[in-house]
Amino acid sequence: MSFPIHPLDKALGDITSIRRQVARTTEFRGYGAATLAATGVFAILAAILQSFLLPDPANHIATYLRIWITTAILSAVLIGMQTLTRTRRIHSDLADEMILMAVEQFLPSVGAGALISVVLVRFVPGSVWLLPALWQITFSLGVFASCRFLPKPMTAAGCWYLLTGLACLGLGDSRALTPWTMGVAYGIGQLIVAAVLLWGSKEDRDEI
Repeated sequence: MSFPIHPLDKALGDITSIRRQVARTTEFRGYGAATLAATGVFAILAAILQSFLLPDPANHIATYLRIWITTAILSAVLIGMQTLTRTRRIHSDLADEMILMAVEQFLPSVGAGALISVVLVRFVPGSVWLLPALWQITFSLGVFASCRFLPKPMTAAGCWYLLTGLACLGLGDSRALTPWTMGVAYGIGQLIVAAVLLWGSKEDRDEI
């Protein structure tokens, strides 16, 4: 037995669909240039820390993972907190839809990177040197996926992460675990992201 759709329910459904469509065609301005630049500084500081504390990362992979996973979590928390407040301020009524869209675009690459890490560390420990390359390549895919609602020059950041990931892969051994394969990749990469956002956002220029 089917029940008739109440006109109010239909109207609410139509409004939700319209809001989602508007969100998909609106440039997302929830990422702040200063915050993204700060995460690049985090990566550089993590590389400096590793260079002092971990001269032989291949034989101390647990410590290596702690350094970079902690850096990633701190960066994600900072970006997440700032994105929530900034999106609600700039996108107002569309904030929830815009945040959901941003998460949907980037989450698959983050999830893939995390699962790859677990599999390599747990089942193929001899191949953990691949982690920096795979992290950067999967991150580049997240950037490329997000480019459709960010300023078009953001593809430069995606290309940077892809190239650095391939360069790490080309090293072919534990040299890929040296501090600056991650420090340079994410330090410069996040500064590229910040520069693109700053170039395309009046709000960021006003804040600075």
